[in-house]
Amino acid sequence: MRRLLFLPLLCTSPLLASSQLALHPGEELTYRVSWGLFARAGEIKIFARGETDESKPCTIVTTTTSTRGFLRGLYEFDARAESVFVNDTGRMIVHTEKSLAGRKPTDTVLTFDYSRKMADYRDLVRPEKNQVVHLPSGDPMDLITCLVQTRTWNLKPGDQRDVLVMFEEEPYELTFHALGYETVRTPLGTFNTLVIEPRMEKTAPKGMFKRGSTVRVWIAQDEQRLPVKFEVEFKFGVGVSTLTAYTPPADAVANADPRP
Repeated sequence: MRRLLFLPLLCTSPLLASSQLALHPGEELTYRVSWGLFARAGEIKIFARGETDESKPCTIVTTTTSTRGFLRGLYEFDARAESVFVNDTGRMIVHTEKSLAGRKPTDTVLTFDYSRKMADYRDLVRPEKNQVVHLPSGDPMDLITCLVQTRTWNLKPGDQRDVLVMFEEEPYELTFHALGYETVRTPLGTFNTLVIEPRMEKTAPKGMFKRGSTVRVWIAQDEQRLPVKFEVEFKFGVGVSTLTAYTPPADAVANADPRP
């Protein structure tokens, strides 16, 4: 999921299986991605829909990412990821990713077996990378869905929470820290937000965390608690995703008071 968030330019408690998923069918968030001099480097869309899988109601979270504007002329990139969550447990059972960067495609499927604490990773482009992965304790999420999930945690500055996050086939044991409050201005308005930052502290840092990169999310401190901004900081620049459009869940629209 690194490619999807970063636009390849660009009291402690575990997350329980019974946690309610932060996204509901019909809910959609659209982000404008900026990178350095490129104010409109790309776009991220996160959308949730309901389906039934083997008689079990599920929520499918789809994330699409693409470069935009002048940058797309330099680097054409499109990606789509889907995470399938069983509603009654909140567990992710399948995660898929497809992307195309120039002529370089990726196509992977990650299927979870919680009874065996294993995940089956299949790379449909490079089958030599296929493997079975052992899962540490916890119920994993992909990174973007996990960042959105922080809106349900009701953290306060100084609080932290341990979460298992999947980066492609690798499980990362992360601790999310609530840093403090900040005001964020977006096209949707100005928000008082809580800044939350995941860190790799319980095990030796690897991947982006070993290279010194940081990730942050800004959660609005109002009734909707929307993630109004994401940020990924590398040694060579910062990618910022700002919320530009929001569609509430289908049930919220249906139950809205029609009176002016």
